[in-house]
Amino acid sequence: MTFATFRRQHPAFVALFIVLIVGLLGADAWVLSRRMRYTEEIARLQSGMSDFERKRTETILASRERRFDMMMELLRRQAKLNKENHLAVSVDSGRMYLERGGALLREIPVETGPERRIGSPPDTVHLVAPRGARSVQRTFTADSGWAVPRWVYVDRGIPIPSDRMVQGALGPAAIILDGGTVIYSLPSVGPLNDPSYVLPGAIRASAADLQAILPDTARGTAVYFY
Repeated sequence: MTFATFRRQHPAFVALFIVLIVGLLGADAWVLSRRMRYTEEIARLQSGMSDFERKRTETILASRERRFDMMMELLRRQAKLNKENHLAVSVDSGRMYLERGGALLREIPVETGPERRIGSPPDTVHLVAPRGARSVQRTFTADSGWAVPRWVYVDRGIPIPSDRMVQGALGPAAIILDGGTVIYSLPSVGPLNDPSYVLPGAIRASAADLQAILPDTARGTAVYFY
């Protein structure tokens, strides 16, 4: 079959295919234009700097990056040397480890909530992936109640109820850390009952894995995020 014959027999499909190609080309052109604009803006800013300012800026950026990498490596080593039960969470690789004295007791796949700024200035909440050393403050089971923060309802686009205490809102098993960081499992009730939604700034794991490690995560147990 020639293309002309195919076009006569399937005009709608051909038209849709052409529209799709044009749309993709338009998207590519927009991305390239934005990239060129950013490149020009960076070049303009750099041209306004003296050699000393430019080198100082590059040094500061490189120094901060090296400092952050060094801090994360120190946390990894600190976790390995801890002789007590502790949790170590590799945020970038999506893994949580129950360890003791350098021995790996359990490896758990996890999901990390995205970074997000919720609300309108000046009343905003900025959530980021946890980093650094924390400690366990409380463990939750399916019977535990959790006062769901107001910003969770705002982020989900759900009306804020008068009573925000929801039993089982953090799933069958959960861990609350100092500073409010949450390690939870998928619940069957409440605003977090959505497999596609991970609480910003939090860690989600399977209920079976969290239930298995709850006996080893008493209050005060160290948790390292790197």
